[in-house]
Amino acid sequence: MRRKDAHSAETEGSWRIRFDGTRKEALETGRTRLLVTGVVFCLAFLVVAGRLVDLAVLGQAAEPRLATAGTTVDQDFRRADIIDRNGVLLATSLPTASLYADAREIIDPRQAAARLVSVLPELNHDQVLAKLTSKAGFVWLRRKLTPRQTYAVNRLGIPGLHFLQAENRVYPQGREAAHVLGLTDVDGRGIAGAERFFDGPLRRGGALELSIDIRIQALLRRELATAVAEFEALGAAGLVLDVRTGETLGMVSLPDFDPNVPASARGESAFNRVAKGVYEMGSTLKLINTAMALDSGTVTLSDGYDATKPIRVARFTISDFHALNRWLSVPEILVYSSNIGAAKMALDVGSATQRAYLDRFGLLKSAATELPEVGVPLMPARWRDINTMTIAYGHGLAVSPVQLAGAVGAIVNGGIRMPVTILKHHRGASLLGERVVSAETSISMRRLMRLVVTRGTGRNADVPGYRVGGKTGTAEKLVGRRYRADALISSFVGAFPTDTPRYVVLVLIDEPKGNKSTFGYATGGWVAAPVVGRLVRRIAPLVGMTPGGEEKEPAPGNPLFIPVKGGTVKAGVRAVAAH
Repeated sequence: MRRKDAHSAETEGSWRIRFDGTRKEALETGRTRLLVTGVVFCLAFLVVAGRLVDLAVLGQAAEPRLATAGTTVDQDFRRADIIDRNGVLLATSLPTASLYADAREIIDPRQAAARLVSVLPELNHDQVLAKLTSKAGFVWLRRKLTPRQTYAVNRLGIPGLHFLQAENRVYPQGREAAHVLGLTDVDGRGIAGAERFFDGPLRRGGALELSIDIRIQALLRRELATAVAEFEALGAAGLVLDVRTGETLGMVSLPDFDPNVPASARGESAFNRVAKGVYEMGSTLKLINTAMALDSGTVTLSDGYDATKPIRVARFTISDFHALNRWLSVPEILVYSSNIGAAKMALDVGSATQRAYLDRFGLLKSAATELPEVGVPLMPARWRDINTMTIAYGHGLAVSPVQLAGAVGAIVNGGIRMPVTILKHHRGASLLGERVVSAETSISMRRLMRLVVTRGTGRNADVPGYRVGGKTGTAEKLVGRRYRADALISSFVGAFPTDTPRYVVLVLIDEPKGNKSTFGYATGGWVAAPVVGRLVRRIAPLVGMTPGGEEKEPAPGNPLFIPVKGGTVKAGVRAVAAH
């Protein structure tokens, strides 16, 4: 009995051990399965999450997508602003979207083309359809969309349409400084003006500060436009220069263009007459001629020349317009704008000395102004005596207005030629100039220029209280191999105030036509000088310049004294060349 009980107990214990082992094994198996299932679920979750990120963020899904905006361009690559000397914005870049298509993703090209043209009517339906059926991975559809246009295209929900974030160059002042600023192409690269010359720095960032004062720029453009309309001229050029620093405060060429509409920059409108155009400047070059004669010691203010008869050299005849037919002093030659006196003075100076001074004045090489559109002077291939004489009164040498203004600036500022620049000079900056004439010559020339305005051909430029000095110029244009008397370049270059000059103002009118107000004359004294006078009257108060007191006329015995003889001298002198 005991043996049976012992056997039963042993059997029951063995069963319990097997049962406990099986249960434990089942529990372990369950735990393992749960763990594996959890891992599988985690992996599935990660796959789903990764796919969502791929679709929503990375945008790498293979299936067709709706039109989406492209990645925003990094602001570090934004084209820099251009501002005037007072911080006024002249050019800036605004973010914009450009539309392109991946033609491989377009499901229904015909429907897509029709819907696109419905919201962008400026597009050509056939051209859009051809692009959408090309199967190309990238085709441009429309650049520089407005926010409203971008929204309209996005609303279409057409798969395969995409946007690239780009920039749109805008010019808040419109036409006011068109030739100075220039413009950019559709890819934002500078192709004209300061935009092209400073393309690299503008791409690297940092605002570009110009010397232009947009207030003076606007005044200059308005006055030139008025003159062009009044005298039915082909165009005009104008420049306002700070003679102390060489900074350009205003530069206008007409006709001009709107840089916000690049297509308007074509033909004559794109041509910069101030820096690119070269012209025979007429009697304004008598300032250079007189300055070099005085500075070289060839003449003094007390000397003079016989201007009784015209000069005949071979087939050329040099004569005076409204000739006084008498001996003229050096001051009278400039004041009354005698071609005969200027030619004889230049012969005494000599061709070699004349060329040397013209080179020092910067008239025999292109201006170093920071613009890509800079003209090359035209000069004689062989410098003979006849060339020396005609150049003395502004024929036979063609220069740009910016070159002439820089040379006149050197004459009046004490004799230092400062490089003409469109960049602002900051206070304390080191300015390097080149001495061209002596300080004594500069003083004498300023007095002579003042006499031209008070007693000579430039009377229409006078502004009481501001002591304007200057010189008129009227040159016949060379058409083919002949000069045309009915096609004139009429100009005036002035400086003020002549006792302590600060600014040079140059105005050139291309082929003006005389009218009743000018008694039929279209010369520099009648057409250009009044424009300079009006500009001085408006610019002077703008820059804080107050009118000065009364000035004394040179007394008899003074070399600058000019007696009133021969009646009234009419404004304007032109050279007559007989061929």
